Amino acid sequence: MALNTQLTSVRVPTDIFELFKIECVRNKFSITKLTERCMYLYLTDEEWRKNIHNTLDTQLTGSL
Repeated sequence: MALNTQLTSVRVPTDIFELFKIECVRNKFSITKLTERCMYLYLTDEEWRKNIHNTLDTQLTGSL
């Protein structure tokens, strides 16, 4: 684990997380990589941030 990291916990729907884990194995990816990249884009790419803010319904989970 890298130095200067923050441990968090996030609740996500089980069914979507199971699908995510399968894709992570297939693509050699991780939730840590996804989180770090999403946070980076959120902080550095205004268009990406606007897109995230404007996505009101995930269709998979119905999160708002």
